[in-house]
Order: sequence, then C-alpha cells, then structure tokens
Amino acid sequence: MESMVQFSIQDEQIGVMTLNRADHANALSTAMLEEINQTIQAIKQDERIRCLLMTGAGSKVFCAGADLKERRLMTEEEARDAVLTIQQTFTEIESLPMPVIAVINGHALGGGLELALACDLRIARAEARLGLPETGLAIIPGAGGTQRLPRLIGLGQAKKLIYTGASLPAEEAIHIGLIEHISSAESLMHDAFTLAKQIAQNGPIAIKKAKQAIQSSLDHDLQTGVKKEYEAYLQLLHTEDRTEGLRAFQEKRTPHYLGK
Repeated sequence: MESMVQFSIQDEQIGVMTLNRADHANALSTAMLEEINQTIQAIKQDERIRCLLMTGAGSKVFCAGADLKERRLMTEEEARDAVLTIQQTFTEIESLPMPVIAVINGHALGGGLELALACDLRIARAEARLGLPETGLAIIPGAGGTQRLPRLIGLGQAKKLIYTGASLPAEEAIHIGLIEHISSAESLMHDAFTLAKQIAQNGPIAIKKAKQAIQSSLDHDLQTGVKKEYEAYLQLLHTEDRTEGLRAFQEKRTPHYLGK
C-alpha cells in the first residue's frame, strides 16, 4: 500500500512533505494523521533539515481538512478525539524548529487552510482558493483557525472570512496578507525551492532562534517579547556560525554555516 505521506530531503537541506491522497482531496484520515505525526517526529530529530516544504499531491486540492466520509461514521466521542488530534498535529507542525512553507498546490479550504496557517509562510498557485467555510456547516474552525487567522491578517478580515464562510482567490488572499506569494502551476515548486534555499543559506541556529523569538511575540506583551528576543540573541554570540558570518563578511565571500 502506497504511503499517505511522502517525505524526501532535497539538496541535503530542504525537506519536502507531500500529503499523498489526491483521490481523496488529501483529506486527513486517522491513518494519515498518524503518518504525518511520525514524519514530524523524524524531522525534529534530523539536523540536516533547514527548511521544510509542505504540499499536497495532485493539482486540485492542497488539503481538504478532515476526512468527512470517515467522520460521518464516528461516534460523538470519536469525533471529539479526531478534532483534537488534528489540532494537536497542526500545533506540532507550527512548533517545528525550522521554518515551514505551505506550498498550496490547489484549494485550501477548512482544515486545509488551517494547516497552511500553522506553517510559517504560504505560497499558492494562482488558481487556488482559500477559506474557512465551517460556519456554513453550522460549526466553527476547530484546528486553530479562529486563533491563527486573526494573528495573521487582523481581527476584522478574519471575522469577515469566518462569519461569511467565503473563499478567496489567491490574488485577493495575497492582498490581505493570507499568503505571501503567488506562482503559476508550472513554477510553484521551483519558486518554493528558491525561497527555501534563501532561508537555508543563512545561519541555521539563528533561523531557529528567530522563529522562537517571533513565536514568543504572540504569547507575551511587547516588553516580555523583547526580553525573550534578547535571551535568544545571547545564545548565538558564542556559536561558530556567528564567527563564520563575521569572517565571511570581512572577507567578502559567501558564508558556510554548519549549524554549530
């Protein structure tokens, strides 16, 4: 049986995770969530990976969110557990030490958009539509959408999207800051790799600390956040990478960072 989650490492530094259920709109079944979590744990332990790309198989849907065919057969208790598992999985993705880029190869609606929101950056093909239609089904986004969306695009825009359940074309999504880049279908992965390589060429420890500092800004007031930033900066002062960066600047060459 073919794996529902494919993973590879490109250029020795860039991880690529692909949701591989194109015939089911890459919907998150219980078995698929288990594979995703196993893959995440392996990625956490792999020091080679400086940036992770997350995409979906096929050309129509990035991820349809929960597998509703499976959900309809669940008891109420099983459904509660399933929602919690998806929520926890997305939190695990968000807490990965390296930057994660959602490569949105098709529509990202409901849980699919919530997955993209758990990533650091989002690049979408021009034909993709994005939205949280849950209120039209008499429910609410249950995998972080009500929390991450306002933090990304602001309170008013988030309320508008969630209350109406509307989906936006990529051109409108980038206008409100929901995604950072639009690509054609042909250049999507190339553009994603280009962005990932730009990130991977920088000091890996610095990137991890930067991510930690940025994330902490969402959990604390400004004064506490600045203190956390300072603490993260101090941890970089004695790294070999910092010394290499200064030397490379002085010698006018490209630095070679080892993550030490």
